[in-house]
Amino acid sequence: MQRDPKRLGRRLLLGAAASLPMVRLARGAVAHRLTLLHVNDFHARHEPVDGGALACRPDQGRGGCFGGSPRLATAIALARTAARSAGRSVALLDAGDQFQGSLFYTAWKGEVERAVMHAIGTEVMAVGNHEFDNGPATLAAFVRGARFAVVSANLQVDDSDLAGLLRPWIILEKDGLRIGVVGLTTPETATSSSPGPRVRFLPPGPALTRAAAEARAAGARIVLALSHLGVGADRALAGRVPGVDVFLGGHSHTLLSDTEPGAAGPAHAVLDGPAGPAVVLQAGAYGRHLGRLDLDVAADGTVLAYGGDCRHVGLDLPMDPTVAAIVASYAVHLDAVRRRPVGQMAEALSNATCRIAECPLGNLVADAMLADSPGAEVAVMNAGGLRTGLPGGTVTLGDVLSVLPFGNTLATLQLRGTDLRAAIVNGLARAGTGAFPQVAGLRITWNPLAASPSRLLTLQVRNADGRYAPLDPDRRYRVVTNNFVRAGGDGYLMLRDNAIDPYDTGPPLDDAVSRAIAAALAPGIDERIGLR
Repeated sequence: MQRDPKRLGRRLLLGAAASLPMVRLARGAVAHRLTLLHVNDFHARHEPVDGGALACRPDQGRGGCFGGSPRLATAIALARTAARSAGRSVALLDAGDQFQGSLFYTAWKGEVERAVMHAIGTEVMAVGNHEFDNGPATLAAFVRGARFAVVSANLQVDDSDLAGLLRPWIILEKDGLRIGVVGLTTPETATSSSPGPRVRFLPPGPALTRAAAEARAAGARIVLALSHLGVGADRALAGRVPGVDVFLGGHSHTLLSDTEPGAAGPAHAVLDGPAGPAVVLQAGAYGRHLGRLDLDVAADGTVLAYGGDCRHVGLDLPMDPTVAAIVASYAVHLDAVRRRPVGQMAEALSNATCRIAECPLGNLVADAMLADSPGAEVAVMNAGGLRTGLPGGTVTLGDVLSVLPFGNTLATLQLRGTDLRAAIVNGLARAGTGAFPQVAGLRITWNPLAASPSRLLTLQVRNADGRYAPLDPDRRYRVVTNNFVRAGGDGYLMLRDNAIDPYDTGPPLDDAVSRAIAAALAPGIDERIGLR
């Protein structure tokens, strides 16, 4: 039976409008009722994705797919209408990382994301780390065309392409309530992305303290930290920065909800510290959930009560026609490219464990790099460059580009053994992050419980005869990596500073991986990175 989208929308609206329980923080007369709708870490997922953030396939069924811009737009419209019908003013905020993650960004570098954000009514966006993946100039072009504010209080950009474009904070006025919104960007961006030498990252805590005071002095009654620091950093700051009432977060892809399966914690944790109580919230990633925070506020700005939750954005929601038309107008140009088959995989390869251990996907990519670089002995790939997994069966170019969306090239260099060892030590020290090394031509044993640099126990290099021998600290090794790591990304500064005869503009990494898949390379776990 075919569903009537209008009837379904009315039913969903009635459900969204139902009164949500409010948790009281203080006594007083309510002067303002505010609803904050929020998203974070959308990563250009304009089409629905599955639980692993892979593009949905027809055989997965409706229950296995989530999100997509047109349905997220509907969820926002329904929540906005429900809040207004309950006498609440509404703001829509974005905690950063709109960039990177699909062909929509690869092809148009933020143009599609900005068009959708205009259509859904985004009012303020924080700068995420992935907003710098193609350098400050790409972000600057995005900001120049934006009809919403882009904020970050801990960035110094006066000598860069972003000069005069970013604001540390902004005041929104909603029915007489002045709301200060302060942006924060993770300092990890300096090594995890490509901000260039002219963008400086300041410690977030002092920057937030200063910006919150300035916003209060300008008349803000409440202050929100629109934070791309991660939920752990937000919790560390909550209750400790004077004048900040809410941490609306991103970066860690954390789903905080009272009702959604798999949530990492309650929808709104209230942390009470020396500076008073502050609410911490985050809405997962990829547009699969929409966050909502309801606040009852006194005339003097005291937050009296809060409520709301993150809600699932499923395929039962109708598509917003305006946003669907925007996405379709771009998608039609991508279809022919991304549908092109590159080869077959016997089984799906996930990226779920690649930041903590050897993984078959990492082996495939590292082997492809080595095969595409004649003369290279060792390949090192950062796990953070593997943005999603590969499906089983037919693999298309679109699948490969979703795994490797950054447009990286192969970079070759010579490296002394001592520096190669330092590179592996760096990656193991950052286990759990994008710096973790996926390798070819090396055999590593390590102890994840030890302190760095003692985590690395043994390091061997494969010889021409296929046998492994201990690394020679004085010998030069021929290494292939990607141009991001070669430039010092993810803390691999030794590849930037101590490289011998580097060459950064080799073949595209996605081309090398596509060729490996076409050659029916069968990756596996072969104890390249073992525990002891």
